[in-house]
Amino acid sequence: LGLDDTQVGFLNLWSTVIGDSLVRMLAFVGHVVIRENHIGDWGRPFGMLIEHLLDIGEDVAAETLRQGDLDGFYKQANAKFTESEEFQDRARERVVLLQGYDPETIAIWERLVEMSNAYFNLVYRKLGVLLTDDDLAGESRYQSLMDGVYARLESAGLLEDSNGAKVAFPPGFHNRENEPLPVMVRSSAGAYMYATSDLACVVDRVERLGVDLLLYVVGAPQAQHLQMVFEVCRMAGWLAPPAEAVHVGFGSVLGPDRKMLRSRSGDAVKLNELLDEAVERAANAVAEKNPDLDADARADVARMIGIGAVKYADLSTDRIKDYVFDWDRMLSFDGNTAPYLQYAHARICSIFRRAEFDRVDARGAAIVLGVDQERALAQRLLKYPTALAETIATYSPHKLCHYLFDLAQDFTAFYEHCPVAKADE
Repeated sequence: LGLDDTQVGFLNLWSTVIGDSLVRMLAFVGHVVIRENHIGDWGRPFGMLIEHLLDIGEDVAAETLRQGDLDGFYKQANAKFTESEEFQDRARERVVLLQGYDPETIAIWERLVEMSNAYFNLVYRKLGVLLTDDDLAGESRYQSLMDGVYARLESAGLLEDSNGAKVAFPPGFHNRENEPLPVMVRSSAGAYMYATSDLACVVDRVERLGVDLLLYVVGAPQAQHLQMVFEVCRMAGWLAPPAEAVHVGFGSVLGPDRKMLRSRSGDAVKLNELLDEAVERAANAVAEKNPDLDADARADVARMIGIGAVKYADLSTDRIKDYVFDWDRMLSFDGNTAPYLQYAHARICSIFRRAEFDRVDARGAAIVLGVDQERALAQRLLKYPTALAETIATYSPHKLCHYLFDLAQDFTAFYEHCPVAKADE
């Protein structure tokens, strides 16, 4: 399962949460799942970033990245690149040194990636996702495979010359003038392209890892690019049945103005700060609902509710659609939200706790459905396998979320009409 999660200066919340959800569900039903966190850690942007780091000093860069301002760091470097020809020349020369594995450049590159990953891991731990450093599979991993990819495409007769560049033309893709769209494999200057790296990824995943299903959790704007890459792989025979590649696309998270979500200052949202704010808001809600909770318990509950609310807001939305990030809605204890589900779960736990009864001991007992709410709850529970199967078949976590919301509603009705602790049996 390929997670195109972290590009230069950016960490995508939605790809992280959706990818982690799919990993857990696929493993739950018995698949062997290999996680690959495909980070943008090579190429022209790193020429800019390395030179920018050298300009401002490693200590300043480390503090900037430690605070999670990867987007700001990238924008500063990009602004220099736009405004200064001298910086452009330095950045381009640095890319040549990087691709030539110059020891000094590689050492700086490794430090830059290390600082970025430290921030990513901080966010991953707060989110409670399964990603670790062992799952990193950045662009740099595939550089050594590109010569072989190019040679195999050339020997298969799939490459054509286009103004000095080498391209492949997958069938069925055209521009507005109805001209065939190319996949550029090598530029006229002899450099390999992003598509070359993506082709190498498929070869590695199919031939080395031996996978038969590749899920690409990548934003919707990359749909055509991935479709064309997959088609070239099919033409080359690298992606043949039973191997299949699927783009699990997703939309954007919008602010209240229905534009890309920004911070109060208008800057790109720092995920670490967003998650901290979620916990802080949840703590205020918990304090209002249950002021008698001690500080440690309140902090623990606030973390579960705050992080859960953010994740569930992502997962409960049809992934192909944009959605508006709304604190009040996602932290509400009413409606299709994480707090509503968590509250239902807490009620279930409280029944067993107050009855001093281990739920394992209830297994195998006779069940009599004598009340409408009992029957409705039982019928909903029987639909769980179907809901899970449909969710996995379409790679759409929102379908399981909707089932769980219906289940929580049915349980709430049961809870209110059928007092368990007062039952005779």
